[in-house]
Amino acid sequence: MRTSLLLLALLPPFLSGCGKPAQEKPRAGPPPTQITVTQVTSGDFEVVEETLGTLEVLADPKVGAEVAGRVTKVFARTGTVVKAGEVMAVIDQGDVALQNRADEAEVRRLEALAAQQGRLLERQQALVAKGFLSKNAGDDIAAQRAAVVAQLDAARARADSSRRNLGKTQVRAPIDGAVEVQIVAPGDYVKIGDPLFQLVAPRRLRAHLPFPESAASRLKKGMTVRLTSPAAPGRVYESRIHDIRPGIVEGSRSLDVLADIDNDGTLRGGGTVDGTVAVAAKATALTVPEQSVVLRQAGKVVYVIEADGDQKKARQKAIKVGAKRDGRVEVLEGLAGGETVALDGAGFLTDNAAVAIKEPAKVSGGGAPPAAKQ
Repeated sequence: MRTSLLLLALLPPFLSGCGKPAQEKPRAGPPPTQITVTQVTSGDFEVVEETLGTLEVLADPKVGAEVAGRVTKVFARTGTVVKAGEVMAVIDQGDVALQNRADEAEVRRLEALAAQQGRLLERQQALVAKGFLSKNAGDDIAAQRAAVVAQLDAARARADSSRRNLGKTQVRAPIDGAVEVQIVAPGDYVKIGDPLFQLVAPRRLRAHLPFPESAASRLKKGMTVRLTSPAAPGRVYESRIHDIRPGIVEGSRSLDVLADIDNDGTLRGGGTVDGTVAVAAKATALTVPEQSVVLRQAGKVVYVIEADGDQKKARQKAIKVGAKRDGRVEVLEGLAGGETVALDGAGFLTDNAAVAIKEPAKVSGGGAPPAAKQ
């Protein structure tokens, strides 16, 4: 009986509690996306064209015979390093010496004849002046002497040529370099123009830099070129555009931009080189890191971070981009300098997403952002 009374006493509060609707817990939204941020910077921005090219030995001459004759001595062998003017081989000068002696003798003969006719002309002119000889006779002597003088000039030119040929029997290196191929050997008979040696001169190199045809309007002769190579880490070789030619690869619509450099011995012909040409400079360009630019249906966008009450929201902004280089992108439209944009984590954001900033990122490229490529 006592147990029944106790249950009846507890029943009303229990029933009254069942009559009230249960309170629902507030639904929690998705947690804020963790991001880092950076700022839109404004400053000098150099627009560049970049490419990967190859190096060519600029001076790669063949040393040829300048006179005909038999080779009597060879001093330079394959691999020999030579200096400009150094004797590499000797050609027998017998025939050349004979020709020179004949030419010199002809000069002496004509000099004597010209002197004789000069004296005759003086006498004839004196007789013409006294009336003992007609003027026509004097003119004939003058014409004959003029012809002899012309022959003398030609003979002297031949003698000078044969005299120089005597020196050409000593084959000399035209430049500093190394013998890549020895073609001639002692005892060989050579004619004028026959190749004797192949030289290479690695002190002067030419960079062949292929650029797309679309860059033709921006590239000009004389523009500064910065060259780097894996063979010389940390080194930057400066040059200027020497020439711009049609592409050397058949079927390609490209330009072959040439730039010459002095080599300190580090670089080699046939090696690769990275070429950078500054084509424009902008004083107040807006830039953001490439990481901040995301591709969406609206095109290329960034997420600008704005306060929304006690929260921070990412607002999507479509932008128009320009040149880019070394992780930075030029912003032509859509942003203002100093705006805060998402960096790490930008690819996971949607418009008006709540965000939590992990830590402010350092402003990248303040003052003088890196050069940009088209």
